[in-house]
Amino acid sequence: MHDMTSNAIEGGTRATQYLSFTLGGLEYGLDFAKVQELRVLKALERFASSGEIIGGVAVSRGVIMPLVDMRAAFGSTPRAPDPMLDVIILRLTSCVMGMVVDGVTGVVTLHPDQIAPVPGTECIDVDYLIGIAQKGERRLILVDIDRLMSVRKDGARQVA
Repeated sequence: MHDMTSNAIEGGTRATQYLSFTLGGLEYGLDFAKVQELRVLKALERFASSGEIIGGVAVSRGVIMPLVDMRAAFGSTPRAPDPMLDVIILRLTSCVMGMVVDGVTGVVTLHPDQIAPVPGTECIDVDYLIGIAQKGERRLILVDIDRLMSVRKDGARQVA
């Protein structure tokens, strides 16, 4: 049976599993341990659309949660709503929420030596960027999803 734990010991090196997804042509990764479930947008009961980034709220397994359109949050102009878009349901430190992405590409196991700092971020506060990972030909931008979801659009921190 395949071990789906986030932190596994492989060959003496601590490895972490990341869920990989695409946004605006780039591939990102977030800690797989934060993922509660994956859904297709049309499978969620949605209501109360409220803004550009918060795409409303949705119900999954009886839990009402905000639905964040990461395509708008990352500055790309979202296309018309596509009911087949992927939604990553996240269990964060402060809440459960849904995150709309262009597509989920899989689960990637990475060792610390496969992750490098993000170039050019030394002088700016982007603590939600973990680093750039290289796995074969793939390059992923790794994000700390708890920290990313606590950043407001104006750049200030939200207090949960």
